[in-house]
Amino acid sequence: MDDHAGHDEHGGHGAQAGHGAQAGHGAQAGHGAQGGHGAQGGQGAQGGHAAVFRRKFWLSLALTVPVVLYSHMLMQLTGSTAPGFPGAHLVAPVFGTAVFLYGGRVFLAGGWAEARSRRPGMMLLISMGLVVAFGGSLVTTLGLLDVDLWPELSTLVTIMLLGHWLEMRALGQAEGALAALAALLPDEGERFGANGELETVPVAELVPGDVVLVRPGGRVPADGRIVEGAAELDESMITGESAPVPKGPGDRVVAGTVSADSSIRVRVEAVGEDTALAGIQRLIADAQASRSRAQALADRAAALLFYVATVSGLATFVAWWALGDLNAAFVRAVTVLVIACPHALGLAIPLVISISTSVAARAGILVKDRLALERMRIVDAVLFDKTGTLTKGRHALSGLAATGISEDDMLALAASAEAESEHPVAKAVVEAARNRSLELTPAGSFRAITGRGVEASVGGAEVGVGGPALLQERGLSEPAELAPVVSAWKQRGAPVLYVVRHGAVVGALALEDETRPESRASVDELHRLGIRVVMITGDARQVAEAVAAELRVDEVVAEVLPEDKERAVADLQRRGLRVAMVGDGVNDAPALARADVGVAIGAGTDVAIESAGVVLASSDPRGVVGVIRLSRAS
Repeated sequence: MDDHAGHDEHGGHGAQAGHGAQAGHGAQAGHGAQGGHGAQGGQGAQGGHAAVFRRKFWLSLALTVPVVLYSHMLMQLTGSTAPGFPGAHLVAPVFGTAVFLYGGRVFLAGGWAEARSRRPGMMLLISMGLVVAFGGSLVTTLGLLDVDLWPELSTLVTIMLLGHWLEMRALGQAEGALAALAALLPDEGERFGANGELETVPVAELVPGDVVLVRPGGRVPADGRIVEGAAELDESMITGESAPVPKGPGDRVVAGTVSADSSIRVRVEAVGEDTALAGIQRLIADAQASRSRAQALADRAAALLFYVATVSGLATFVAWWALGDLNAAFVRAVTVLVIACPHALGLAIPLVISISTSVAARAGILVKDRLALERMRIVDAVLFDKTGTLTKGRHALSGLAATGISEDDMLALAASAEAESEHPVAKAVVEAARNRSLELTPAGSFRAITGRGVEASVGGAEVGVGGPALLQERGLSEPAELAPVVSAWKQRGAPVLYVVRHGAVVGALALEDETRPESRASVDELHRLGIRVVMITGDARQVAEAVAAELRVDEVVAEVLPEDKERAVADLQRRGLRVAMVGDGVNDAPALARADVGVAIGAGTDVAIESAGVVLASSDPRGVVGVIRLSRAS
């Protein structure tokens, strides 16, 4: 409707659920053919892999203890002697061989797979270190060399198994999070049939357009909008916010959320793979499967290190052999190859990334691309879209002034006249009156006047509510008593509505896009982290400056067309700033893609936004601070 002049509607941010899965890291991540969750096609076997590595770790640890206790090196370092018995000299070789064959087999198989594919990486490098350590120790046991590496071999295998067990467990927890999300959906829903009677049907049979009943304490079976009733919805499983969210007719509800206190009727809009819950599951799964830059660097480093270690080992052997000491040549060549095994590199990176992604998901931060999570630590400017991000994207009463009657009476008059209007501005006026517990009078002869406002009969009086065009049409002027207040509103860029009764102006209302209460805290926290905060909006500059002053934003880019937001990001980047763009995902999509990191903010079905690397399941901009801190910690 356009019954109020000067009101600019803000479009919603539609769901964009599609996002192709990214390739997993497979053997390069440190599991080889056996443990790689990328190569194996997803998350399904993570629990089984964790159990396998757990068993291998504990048994290998038990076998490693006697190897270390009976090692010559430990005895030399400590001056102690292990209990002697016939065959004690064989403890380290026998138990070390068992560790190598039992615990090391998974790494050997991964290394063999890399060698066959002619793509050397972490597993081949680890395998080479294990094989050389085993061979050197075995030859030493036979009395041909002096390079006893049984303790190093056993502890290396055990530590690698521990790391892979922890990584598989972290990935299994993420898989558990996916299963928990799936479990949030009820199996059945109560649908109103054609005759108005309730019928219990499987959720899979619901289709868009169906109306379902959600009882107190029950879960919403599908995404939709409330058509009757009001309730507080527990959305903590989706957004991470513990406080229930009040919802009424016309508000969107998400599958899996719980009606805490009342019954509501919901018209179904999305089912199955189109629901917000399914979108969140896909985001988490994609994040777990995606490769990070650190991981890719580790893989490339391992490939390079394989060649360097091989050449260095051969050069060491040849050099010492040329000096006439064949035993020293073998000992030093083996030492070089064992030391080159990058077990820390192979453990730390995939383990930290997996854990950080899981931690993020539990906090309502959905990481679509691990590269985005890594880049957030170097961001030095955050560019917020104003409408729908720092503000709620809907008008709220921000000021009122009356002349000749009380402010409450004037607001009640305006709300009574606006009660039948569906315009967002009218709803804001009515909501403000209800928040003040004002009694509304049923209005008659309601009429919307295109471009000017509304008029209605309220308690026998003709009442009109509208902007300056309404006064101009009726030949009225603004009362002098209201001029100072209204002037201040206009300087701030707030739309002004006048209330007319019996042909005289009795008051004025200021309506502004309501700032989120969390926005100021978010900006303050970013400043404490040393990050510049920039706000971008298509609104008039005076409107933008008012919001910026309230939130203490460093810089404002105003009166920008949606298609020019990408250019604004590029301008900041040309100034040497690394930019994180935070928006709601509709007109902001090109800017989200252009930024160093795109952060989509919003709840419900809008979580699956293709152009962002990070998605905040809630609408709280403080989540941006959480992403930065998580990135720095990771």
